[in-house]
Amino acid sequence: MNELALIERIAKLAGKPRSGIVCGIGDDCAIYRPKPGEDLLFTTDQMIEGVHFRPEAKPARIGERALARSLSDIAAMGGSPRFCLVMLALPQERTGKWATSFYRGLLTLATKTQTTLAGGDVAHNDRIHVDVMVCGAVPRGKALRRDGARAGDKIYVSGPLGRPWETKINPRLALGQSLLGRATACMDLSDGLSIDLHRMCVASKLAARLESVPLYKGATIERALHGGEDYELLFTLPKILTAPPGCFLIGEMREGVVGQINLAGAKIRSQGYRHFQ
Repeated sequence: MNELALIERIAKLAGKPRSGIVCGIGDDCAIYRPKPGEDLLFTTDQMIEGVHFRPEAKPARIGERALARSLSDIAAMGGSPRFCLVMLALPQERTGKWATSFYRGLLTLATKTQTTLAGGDVAHNDRIHVDVMVCGAVPRGKALRRDGARAGDKIYVSGPLGRPWETKINPRLALGQSLLGRATACMDLSDGLSIDLHRMCVASKLAARLESVPLYKGATIERALHGGEDYELLFTLPKILTAPPGCFLIGEMREGVVGQINLAGAKIRSQGYRHFQ
């Protein structure tokens, strides 16, 4: 299938753009008209064959996961998704059924989360490379960030940690939105609790004490601390507030050596996933 035919198929699968998209697939740029009083959020995330997924992985699952990873970033800032742009490079032999299944998987999640596919790019490559950019929106000045935690705040995660890669990602969009005006800091767990909590501590100029870590069925504590790919929300609340149902209290933010994390009285190293290491 050639590039033009593939783009036409993608446009047909995507259907009519939702409100706010003035111009979508088929022109040089997408045009989005935001509502008054919104701050726009932009994020992008890559998935590369042989790095983030195996060649035999199902295309629909790859498409769904590629969008879910970026939606998790929007959730972490309390935002609502508006539209996405999808860049897909793939071998010629994957432009037919494989590409159609990929977009159907992505668009199933896009429909569920009201995220319009507004455009993107396709190109030839010897292995699959996906990059999904998502635009979200949040009430002006209200976005959740990593740098607002305060000493004494309680630390929570939105679910058990240490899940296998194959587990479906559930972007915590509703939870993130419910934390607006309540959480002092928030981020998503993509690289592992130990490194992501370290990043939050550094941003907020604090240390952290962990008391417990909820484990996904079959997971080890090492996997839960350092494995990554959980895509749960990590957030802090003042002591006087109660976390939403289903969330786990895991510790407390403290004054101390900035970035240092202790679990059950012992210092732990930040050993989550890092590119180039």
